[in-house]
Amino acid sequence: MSPTAIALILVAAIAHATWNLLSKQASATGAVSFIWLVSATATAGYAPVIAIAVIIGQPRLTGLCWLFMAGTGLLQAGYFLFLQNGYRLGDLSFVYPVGRGTGALLAALAGVVILGERPGPVAVAGIGCVVAGIIVIALPGAGGDAGDDAAPGAAAGGERARKGPSLAGATAFALLTGAFIASYTLWDKYAVATLRTPPLLQGYAAFPIMALLFAPLARRAGDRTALVWRAYRPQVIGAAVLAPLAYILVLIALSFTAVSAVAPAREVSVLFGVLLGRRLLGEGGLPRRLTAAAAIVAGIVAIAVG
Repeated sequence: MSPTAIALILVAAIAHATWNLLSKQASATGAVSFIWLVSATATAGYAPVIAIAVIIGQPRLTGLCWLFMAGTGLLQAGYFLFLQNGYRLGDLSFVYPVGRGTGALLAALAGVVILGERPGPVAVAGIGCVVAGIIVIALPGAGGDAGDDAAPGAAAGGERARKGPSLAGATAFALLTGAFIASYTLWDKYAVATLRTPPLLQGYAAFPIMALLFAPLARRAGDRTALVWRAYRPQVIGAAVLAPLAYILVLIALSFTAVSAVAPAREVSVLFGVLLGRRLLGEGGLPRRLTAAAAIVAGIVAIAVG
């Protein structure tokens, strides 16, 4: 993997973990209203950038390009919906690693099996380290994490307090989120690498489509939607800026880098997610999860050199 691809993925990882933190903070308000507000704000906010890019670049889009831009909107709608419902039931430091880890594993395997990509032995070992680290991060601590000093508020939101249906539901939503991550990663990889759809357009396309899809539901929940905008406006605007930015950077990397390398490497974002969950949401399990995150970093180095 080239240094440029690594830099793009690391910046995208920070942006991605940050907008997930913002989504978690607003998760109690209802998924549909928040998703619609984010997608509508992102559509309006990035529209001038897209217009300038189209005028300057004058991309030649085939009918298949338009089909793939529409398809990514449908896939990302499912992704956002399951992710937000997962955050409603579980912690950021639980749902985020499980979802990202599942997506990385499925995307990397599909890149090899379906797309015929052949990573070298070192890269394969790196993929294994990344996935193993993410799985360990996601494991609930048995009887608590030894030596972990619970941050303020940990008792209120820690995953150890979540039992039965809440934890099961959060896990199910996280796994479904991962399936959608793998799906749109492969879908968009084909769009930017084979169809040559500009990454900026492919990454942006999901948001106007999601805005249209969720508009009737958000309108029906009018009072709730207005409440989300009033109470969580910074989270809405922050997610609207960072979510498209993070994914556009990843698509740029995918346009010249194998998906079996990019998909696992971008999961360094789980490290930032765990740290944000600890510092800002009071979630526990830091020693165990940082140890697992070291495996993720080692895996990324192996992928980069392999």
